[in-house]
Amino acid sequence: MASDVEANAAAEAPEGKNWKRKGKHDKEKPWDEDPTIDRWTVEKFDPSWNEGGLLEVSSFSTLFPEYTEPLLVPSAEKYLQDAWPIVKGALKEFGVSCELNLVEGSMTVLTTRKTRDPYIILKARDLIKLLSRSVPAPQAIKVLNDEMNCDIIKIGSIIRNKERFVKRRERLLGPNLSTLKAIEILTGCYILVQGNTVAAMGTFKGLKQVRRVVEDCIKNIKHPVYHIKELLIKRELAKNPALATESWDRFLPNFKKKNVKQKKLNTKEKKQHTPFPPPQQPSKIDLELESGEYFMSDKKKSARKWQDKLDKQSEKSEEKKRKREAAFVPPKVRMSSCIFSVGFSFACVVTKSCYGFQENTQSTKTTGDNNGIADIAKSLKKKAKKLRNSEAQENVKIESYVASNEESHSKKKHKSSSM
Repeated sequence: MASDVEANAAAEAPEGKNWKRKGKHDKEKPWDEDPTIDRWTVEKFDPSWNEGGLLEVSSFSTLFPEYTEPLLVPSAEKYLQDAWPIVKGALKEFGVSCELNLVEGSMTVLTTRKTRDPYIILKARDLIKLLSRSVPAPQAIKVLNDEMNCDIIKIGSIIRNKERFVKRRERLLGPNLSTLKAIEILTGCYILVQGNTVAAMGTFKGLKQVRRVVEDCIKNIKHPVYHIKELLIKRELAKNPALATESWDRFLPNFKKKNVKQKKLNTKEKKQHTPFPPPQQPSKIDLELESGEYFMSDKKKSARKWQDKLDKQSEKSEEKKRKREAAFVPPKVRMSSCIFSVGFSFACVVTKSCYGFQENTQSTKTTGDNNGIADIAKSLKKKAKKLRNSEAQENVKIESYVASNEESHSKKKHKSSSM
């Protein structure tokens, strides 16, 4: 039976063509060349096509960040909580349920028994993705329509340098968002640049153009203004039906990237040209001959090198020692505020008030201590008078006062031993 069918098909086949079993079903259909049929239109879903509903529950969930920059609200939780009834009502028409979890910071969409359209769950997934990328709820709900589609372009991983990334992202926006608005008008898409992503909503053709413009801008391949010029030219050419079947390459401008190298200014001063060559520099042997080192034995040479090394080490050690001792040098003290430290804790300022304080405190101490303190006070008074009279002396030598203190202690011990 099969052989008869193949024989009939081979007989029906036009002459000059080899019959192939592989393409026996590739026959021309009467509706292939029908100009009245538009193959790009998407028919609206009819619930009668799927009266039984879905057998399994499908769900999608996504997290949302805490910030929402373009919406200018305190937090994303507050905005989503206010806009959630609108989202819930829009999804209820298609038989899809949604949940907002503020504790985990997530949004979930699920199919129910009332769901008839099997593709609507993917549209609901795109809806919560757009809401998480700070797209306003009234605009994001439009993605549920069959004619509307969305695309989220990730631009954060294209370039590593953060400063370049910020500059190129601002280039995409333009001054006062003028570049972004021009791209939106020419492509017929809604575009929102947020953080490391670009959210776009529109037709498939417009989304393809938007992705090309965004990626070329971030990769620094072509400026968005050049893309805008091309889109304007294509828009005008599309109005002419005679050019529908022709190539538009001859009308489009060719923008070539040019890296113009800036000439560096020569800041070096030109030397005067002399016909005579510079004098020859003395070699190492010539220097040794001049110093007499050339005629020295190896032992003397090594001994000389060792001595030079020791001299350098001693110089460095002396410099370090000077730096360490500089911290312990006492500052210069004036005569009026001279302080004499005697013994372990005895200190007295050589002023009139100090002397009065000593005379008042002498009556409260024992007779043995009074004699020692009186001797010390007399010696201090004498030395203070000498220091006042000598104007040439500026620095106070503390060692002399310490020595006098030791003498006073020795006298005190001598008196106690005689007692």
